[in-house]
Amino acid sequence: MAALDTSVALCGVTLRNPLVLASGIWGCCAETLVRVARAGAGAVTAKSCSLAPRQGYPNPTVLDWGAGLINAIGLANPGAAEEREILRQAKAELALLGVSLIASVFGHSRDEFREAVCLVAEAEPDFIELNISCPNVESEFGRPFALDPAAAAGVTAAVRAVYAGRLLVKLSPNTPDIVAVARAVADAGADGLTAVNTLGPGMIIDVRARRPVLGGHVGGISGAALRPIAVRCVYEIAAAVNLPIIGTGGVLSGEDAVQMIMAGATAVGIGSALYRDGEGAFARILGELEDLMRQEGYARLSDFRGCAHS
Repeated sequence: MAALDTSVALCGVTLRNPLVLASGIWGCCAETLVRVARAGAGAVTAKSCSLAPRQGYPNPTVLDWGAGLINAIGLANPGAAEEREILRQAKAELALLGVSLIASVFGHSRDEFREAVCLVAEAEPDFIELNISCPNVESEFGRPFALDPAAAAGVTAAVRAVYAGRLLVKLSPNTPDIVAVARAVADAGADGLTAVNTLGPGMIIDVRARRPVLGGHVGGISGAALRPIAVRCVYEIAAAVNLPIIGTGGVLSGEDAVQMIMAGATAVGIGSALYRDGEGAFARILGELEDLMRQEGYARLSDFRGCAHS
């Protein structure tokens, strides 16, 4: 059998393999981004930043509840101006490794998104991802942009007006119609999609302390419990929207990654696996993916990408 080719083209950028560090996991500083790149990631996503710094929620912020993780970090970050310098340092080192850098930005209004994107764009990341799952202060009810196609498109269009680079939009599994949101951001100028963010919010109560475990009381659900929902979201989006997708949510093994690709994902986000395995998750998952490809007779990822739709 010919040598395996696990490279992918994401919005015109070649990644050495499809595994992408998801935002929020080990993306707080340049050192950890580079560490994950050296461990085998094809691309790395920095932690989401906002225009102004945010302290986030008090500890505990993450809990492994058995079937997955629940977290309430509270979008803690140093602000876009400081994040720009972190990205600049990471970009210089990642370029030597041939690993792409994805910056992630969130805001509570279109103006906040625009201003934050303009700042981080000065670091010249390979992609900017819009995390549209935070509350929308421009909405009468404070609903996240990701839940409404018009609101999601409005943010995307506002950023596209000031940023000509590769633009990804991170979608939420909480919306009643993720395809409608995907179509809306595609029409507004997105180059690719990340599907999906965490599900929820959920709550775990400590029955002995008689109170919620997390410092923020409620949090997003990720890990294995999220995976079937994430796979379904990727499948539905891929059938309706002609944009590359980073399939994210509960990918813990090579077989999980193959599920995402068969559903139509171009690349695969890795998050919760690092909580349990550290950076070694990348080499393990890639090795398992390659073993499965050999067993099934696949030479390249395109041999089975989207095959679940047949």
